[in-house]
Amino acid sequence: MKVTETSRLVLRLVEETDAGFIMKLLNEPGWLQYIGDKGIRTIDDAKGYIMNGPRAMYEREGFGLYLTERKEDHAPIGLCGLIKREGLEDVDIGFAILSDHQSQGYAYEAARATLDLAKDIGIKCVVAITTKDNESSSKLLEKLDMQLEGYVTLPNDTEELKKYGLNF
Repeated sequence: MKVTETSRLVLRLVEETDAGFIMKLLNEPGWLQYIGDKGIRTIDDAKGYIMNGPRAMYEREGFGLYLTERKEDHAPIGLCGLIKREGLEDVDIGFAILSDHQSQGYAYEAARATLDLAKDIGIKCVVAITTKDNESSSKLLEKLDMQLEGYVTLPNDTEELKKYGLNF
């Protein structure tokens, strides 16, 4: 089901049938380096991730990570969406694009549409977190007019992350 769209992209609910794509994305070097190893090694692992992650959040919060696909060929290229995460007071935006599709403006386009969606559904503040060494994500967040607010360490983690924020 489509949630929102841009001139080049559709953001839609992640389905169990997307497990092959999810397995590929979650094992990309950039995902592993900057987001972390989620232990997704099989299609069944990916289906579990979908059901316990994005699908469960849709049910619980009414939003979540959305599959981002190109309109022209319906090819899935990434995830982008809103997450209610333990350890953060506000909803945060998350995004990841396959390396083959990076540096083409897709992450900005998907994130901009996601921020517009957040505003439309009444969210007053969106935050974002990223590792200190993830320069491309930091640049994207700044391009989205998000301001560096400081640093945060999430529960059950030891790494201090950059925290950005944007009020509507």
